[in-house]
Amino acid sequence: MQHSALRRTLRGGVSFTLMCAILWAVSASAAAQTSADAARSFAALRLSGAECALALLRFERGDFFDTDALSLPAAMALHVSPLLLAGAPESAAEQPPLQPEAPAAPAAPSDPAPAGEPDGAEAPTALPPITVRDNGVHATTLRPSDPSGYLVRGSVYVHNTSAAALSLDDLSGPFASTTGESPQVLIVHTHGCEAYTMPEGEVYEPSDDHRTLDEAYNVLRVGDEIARVLTDAGFGVLHDRTLHDYPSYSGAYNRSLATIAQYREQYPSLVYILDIHRDAVTDADGNQYKLICAEEPNAAQLEFVLGSDGGGAEHARWRENLRLACAVQETILADHPTLMRPIVVRNSRYNQQVSTGSLLLEVGTAGNSLEEALVAARLFAEGFARTVKG
Repeated sequence: MQHSALRRTLRGGVSFTLMCAILWAVSASAAAQTSADAARSFAALRLSGAECALALLRFERGDFFDTDALSLPAAMALHVSPLLLAGAPESAAEQPPLQPEAPAAPAAPSDPAPAGEPDGAEAPTALPPITVRDNGVHATTLRPSDPSGYLVRGSVYVHNTSAAALSLDDLSGPFASTTGESPQVLIVHTHGCEAYTMPEGEVYEPSDDHRTLDEAYNVLRVGDEIARVLTDAGFGVLHDRTLHDYPSYSGAYNRSLATIAQYREQYPSLVYILDIHRDAVTDADGNQYKLICAEEPNAAQLEFVLGSDGGGAEHARWRENLRLACAVQETILADHPTLMRPIVVRNSRYNQQVSTGSLLLEVGTAGNSLEEALVAARLFAEGFARTVKG
């Protein structure tokens, strides 16, 4: 405080001396020239004097090099008013040094915006990186080595295990599109308790083998990641968090079908129904395997499972779901050739009869870690968004 008072006293003395010098210069100039020249010279010096006076006031306040320039009246008002001066910013020399801002904590995945609201115009926020730790499970990559038994179109392999007829012409063509109204996407989990193998030291409370009610570790967390990416891409997304497989696994598809019907009745704009699961792959001894993408070893492999009318139930437009799956798979495989396993077509409908934009997606296996599933979920959502928007 004593040093600050001394600086203000010195600045006041210098200001007074300089002001006297300016007044002497004005009077001397006026006496030495003709009246017309003196008037012009005095006007010029008067402007310079005003600027100097402003500078002197700033100098006395200690903000001579302040980039936020004040007018002369404003500076004088601050100078003569202790109350206003108390609200003025301190000089840079008296301010504490700037500290780097602490990085903002990653935002937790939020529920989608209510349906009917316009899509946000803000740029997508960068997602925080996912740290993938080894969970100790043996890893392998499944890929077709022989086209026998598959329908193959470009990079897409389809394994038809159903009784329904299928040809190459069924793998391409128009697929479901939206009207632009929101929401467009519903994410559900028929088997929401499905979970993964966590790294050592991180465990969850199981409800069964590789299953848990903890939404931070089961496939609801994977659905959160997909919803987050699709929302950032401009889609209106609804994420249903019902655990349809608890307390009873049996009847889960009937319960999820009722949930889907309720959403579609309330939101007729829904076109894409994504049922997110995880798979399980074991050897003859029951040991778990995790499936990973060869190009992105931090990502679990994905698989589409498509229903059909091969079981005799009504599902006349199932091939339109298949065309959507093939288009999304082709987009994803262009960047990650082994991220997607071959598409499987089965006799069961898997509730896909409700919309021509219905997909069942297996994200990794019970042997994968949750982090590997989350990396894969992001890649899927990005590829899905590009395909549908393109």
